[in-house]
Amino acid sequence: MTFWRQEDEWPSVEAPGFSPVKSTGMSAGFSPGNSRLKPTMTRLHGTAKAVPFHHSFRKLVWGSALLFLTGCAVGPNYSRPPAPAPEAYKTQEPWRVAAPKDSLPKGVWWEVFNDAELNAYEQQLLAANQNLLAAQDRLAEARSLARVTSAGFFPQATVDPNGSRNRYSGNRPEVITPLNRPLTQSTYEIPFFVNYEPDLFGKVRRSLQASNATLQGAAAQMYNVQLVLTAELAADYFSLRELDAETQVVQESVDIQRKGLQLVENRHAGGVASGLDLAQQQTLLDSTVTQLYLVKQQRDQYEHAIAVLTGNPAATFSVPVKSLTATPIPVPIGVPTDLLERRPDIAAAERQMAYENAQIGIATAAFYPQLTLFGTGGFQSTSITNLISAPSAIWALGGDLLQPVFNGGRNRANLAYTRQSYDEAIANYREAVLVAFQQVEDGLTGLTELAQATSTQDAAVSDAHRALDIANNRYVGGVTSYLDVITAQAALLNNERLATQLMGQQMVTEVYLVKALGGGWDASQIQNEQVHPKAIQAIQQ
Repeated sequence: MTFWRQEDEWPSVEAPGFSPVKSTGMSAGFSPGNSRLKPTMTRLHGTAKAVPFHHSFRKLVWGSALLFLTGCAVGPNYSRPPAPAPEAYKTQEPWRVAAPKDSLPKGVWWEVFNDAELNAYEQQLLAANQNLLAAQDRLAEARSLARVTSAGFFPQATVDPNGSRNRYSGNRPEVITPLNRPLTQSTYEIPFFVNYEPDLFGKVRRSLQASNATLQGAAAQMYNVQLVLTAELAADYFSLRELDAETQVVQESVDIQRKGLQLVENRHAGGVASGLDLAQQQTLLDSTVTQLYLVKQQRDQYEHAIAVLTGNPAATFSVPVKSLTATPIPVPIGVPTDLLERRPDIAAAERQMAYENAQIGIATAAFYPQLTLFGTGGFQSTSITNLISAPSAIWALGGDLLQPVFNGGRNRANLAYTRQSYDEAIANYREAVLVAFQQVEDGLTGLTELAQATSTQDAAVSDAHRALDIANNRYVGGVTSYLDVITAQAALLNNERLATQLMGQQMVTEVYLVKALGGGWDASQIQNEQVHPKAIQAIQQ
């Protein structure tokens, strides 16, 4: 269905014996009389009549505005589906539900550990980590794409100045001139084109909703990348500090065993100790030195990982040696339902549902008519000297209404696809929620069990020290063989290393618990990530 209005500088055509009259048909009617027929007409609702341009333009503008304002958005409106959430966490003691004033520092949750060196590394990560910078770029990309979508609310205007000179054949068909002769003619034009598609059924609005959901999802993903990276850095840092402490433990054992070797060598030289005692002590010492190198090798790997996380080449980066002194701190865990608003990965999954819901609306709008309004204007002349003049003016107004009829079932299949994608997004969202609850429970139970294990292991270290003292005294007194001393030395080393490892595991587990709780993040941090159409866009490229 098409309606149009057009005017240009074409010459009038004499039609003797006829004059224009109003007609209700699809073409203009004429009455007897001498007149000049002008091709200027408006065809709307089957009636053609000559009307002033400014009246037609004003009607077109107001009609377009009315269509835009009264348009509806087809498809379902979004509402977040429910997700399974327990009323309370299984493991409570020694953890507690957060009071209203309890919270982790937003964005800098690692400061709760009061470690200045860790704080400095985290700031380096925020400034130079390449994965985080890439996530920030993806957020900027999503913001730009949302602005691209918002451009659909505005008309498109173009200008296409052109000029040509053409020679027409004297044998051309439909010759207008009296003589069949060649014709050479210049044509100069400065046309302007305006095209506008009113959002009658909400296709553009649903598209912007989808783009804003993608934008907010990209923001949530960026915060999730930041949370994952900062947690990984903190875990690597505490693991490295645990290895520093473990290195000290092994080094102390090496020193003790070297003293023991010296004692056995002296006794062997005096004929008191056997060669077997000497060989056993030397074996233990060599094995412990080997363990020392392996611990240092693990430390190097964590140091290199921290270098990459902070944006530094591993070859030029080093972390000073310092034993682990941090201890677990109380963490406000809140209630399970809070987790839905405190985890950026859950927020990203929720925004994906909103995106898929908007896609259903876009697919539904494909079943409805699509109205396009267009207008052209400008100047056209065979001479450039009078191009910009009133007689050279041209203009045209029109519209097109496109209604899909048969499409091979494509629209129906596309609608089914978007609904299935929405169902998939719901399943992914609920899975993300379940995984989040699992990670919190893992952290809570892990810290509880590790606290109990640390307590018993401290007692085991004390027992191992006492056993070594007894074994040494019995050996010097000649009551037992040196094998008991060697066994006591190995037991002490193993228990001290395990106690140190438990300290590191506690700190790493607490880091991952803070990460599982969202690291002080909440969904309000992405609510302002939206793009809205602005009037200034109407005059922007």
